[in-house]
Amino acid sequence: MKQIVSAIALCALFGCTAAAQDAASPATHPPMTAEEQAGMEAWMKASTPGDPHEALAPMIGNWDVVVRMWHTPDSPMIEEKGTVENRWILGGRWVEQKFSASVMGQPFEGLGHVGYDNMKGTYVATWKDTMSTGVMTSKGKADADGKAFRFSGLMADPISGKDLPIDDEMRVVTPDRLEATMWTTGPDGKRFKSMEFIYTRRR
Repeated sequence: MKQIVSAIALCALFGCTAAAQDAASPATHPPMTAEEQAGMEAWMKASTPGDPHEALAPMIGNWDVVVRMWHTPDSPMIEEKGTVENRWILGGRWVEQKFSASVMGQPFEGLGHVGYDNMKGTYVATWKDTMSTGVMTSKGKADADGKAFRFSGLMADPISGKDLPIDDEMRVVTPDRLEATMWTTGPDGKRFKSMEFIYTRRR
């Protein structure tokens, strides 16, 4: 919280300083120092959306989704259907995903956010849903062609009480079709495909 307040205060200081320079003479409001100017430029660079954010644009829209799930490597596949609304928020800095479906006869809702951290040079994602009270976080990178995004993170497992490593991949197949896959760790400690999502753009 302290860092957030400091950042807001710093940006407010720069904004007020710039406004004061426009509205008054340099005699009463001296120009920013070199250090202040450098600080403002650093904040602007860190906060401005760029090409990595624009690479997420194919995800924007309303989608019908087929969800396939496997609880263990040997369990039968469970298939469900749902809908997704993906939209830009916070000035094109994040894609917000609202997911609705019926899972094993029960209503299910999920809320995800995907963005790119300019300072850390990585994509970041969070996920919250009605089957958990926690937040799943992951980090990742895009392929050179921007058609695939790969994430790694941890998912809380209520059965073992431990965090399980997960890997996600989102692929832009066509402008009207997205495919996503999740891998996690089975009881034997081996990695297996646990979920698959097929997105079809709704017309």
